Amino acid sequence: MKLSYLIKPLLHKDIHNFDSIEDVNVLDIITDSRLVKQGSLFACIPGHTVDGHSFAGEAVDNGAVALLTERYIDIDIQIPQIVVPSIGDVLPIIADRFYQQPTKRLQLVGITGTNGKTTTTYLVEKICKDFGKKVGVIGTIEMRIGDEKFSVNNTTPEPVILQKSFQMMVEKGVDIAVIEVSSHALELRRVAGCDFDMGVFTNLTQDHLDFHLDMESYKQAKAKLFSRLGNTYEYDKSQKYAVLNADDHNYRYFESATVAQVLTYGIDVDADIKADNVSISSEGVSFNVSSRFGNEKIDMKITGKFSVYNALAAISICLLQSIPLSSIKQSLERIEGVPGRFEKVSCGQEYSVIVDYAHTADSLENVLKTIKEFTKNRIITVFGCGGDRDRTKRPLMGKVAREYSDISIITSDNPRTENIVNIIDDIMVAYNDAPTDSYIRIDDRATAIHHAINEAKAGDVILIAGKGHETYQIIGNKKYDFDDRQVAMEAIKKNINK
Repeated sequence: MKLSYLIKPLLHKDIHNFDSIEDVNVLDIITDSRLVKQGSLFACIPGHTVDGHSFAGEAVDNGAVALLTERYIDIDIQIPQIVVPSIGDVLPIIADRFYQQPTKRLQLVGITGTNGKTTTTYLVEKICKDFGKKVGVIGTIEMRIGDEKFSVNNTTPEPVILQKSFQMMVEKGVDIAVIEVSSHALELRRVAGCDFDMGVFTNLTQDHLDFHLDMESYKQAKAKLFSRLGNTYEYDKSQKYAVLNADDHNYRYFESATVAQVLTYGIDVDADIKADNVSISSEGVSFNVSSRFGNEKIDMKITGKFSVYNALAAISICLLQSIPLSSIKQSLERIEGVPGRFEKVSCGQEYSVIVDYAHTADSLENVLKTIKEFTKNRIITVFGCGGDRDRTKRPLMGKVAREYSDISIITSDNPRTENIVNIIDDIMVAYNDAPTDSYIRIDDRATAIHHAINEAKAGDVILIAGKGHETYQIIGNKKYDFDDRQVAMEAIKKNINK
């Protein structure tokens, strides 16, 4: 694409080395100088720890034919520099333009909320695939296009990678794209330019207050997804819809944020898609669905009230895709589980071990409440909190673990650059007056998991919370191989062979 055509929509720009701009052909847009090759436009993104402007020379040496910057850079080789007030603001515009507006050629569903996003994408994917649709998914665990899998660095990728991924989906014939939309992505404009056909709200509880000023700012960031829906009506194309959890106390706020047509789901209040007669066991959950689209009894192999909410969100999305409720029921009943979400680790032991991604007070409480409903003996909870993240949620998670667990084992999660001892100290505030035999702090996570399994007796349930599907632990600035499921399995086998 010609550079002159690519940057034409940018209102505020200063172009240096203007004479050569008409002759420049851009082959790709790159934000990492190490990945630049001949023909790249290098965007010098100023980051939290490193500034892309510092790597402009390296990018030019690697073959960059133009630079997108926030200030003029004095380098030896003269190539066009497009100076803009904010690269974060313009990158979504040129990424969308470079990849020829791929989301206008997709059915795009964005799911936002504190909890439940990943599981809901899995449920939607299963239902749609069973119905014969080709599905693309972008989320916390990975990107999937049909049966192909690709790694991701963020829940919602940065604009260039995101638009490139959508273009790949278009080329591969995807019918519906489902993406987890984080509050960071909305606030940092990563999804700006995405033509969403549907926005889905799961719930809102405390998280990410290290990034957002307060809960109000967090809520406002989420609302941006819904404020972008439904301002025009194109009757020959799909309509825009907002799918909202009516049981969440923030429901009315999100309803008022959009002019799109709203479809609600819920359990405790009246809703368009309503579940009742919910029955929870260790083996799964059953419930009746009532709606104007029909009624069905659904028996799922994944358990917990939170799973019902995730299922209702998926049901709502798929009904709006004209998939019959009877087909949706069949698909939901086939699903065995989602990686790292209430995932059981079984090696023939007499106690249960469950690994879950729960890393907020609300999600931890949801999981522990579910376990409480079916456990025959004690609940042993292994958990920690991430470093360099919201400190205020640490004692809240401790409070939840203390309330619902017989034994709490407080340990590390992803400490990052923060001292593990300080993180655990923040959690331990919740245990100031707790009986000493009800908790133990063990800094090393693997040791903590082994301790839990050595303590377990027949009928106990061990919950290992916080990391779920993750196969690494971040200590300092490095990632180390670490999988809660694998560590638990090794500990169980060692315990059985004693």
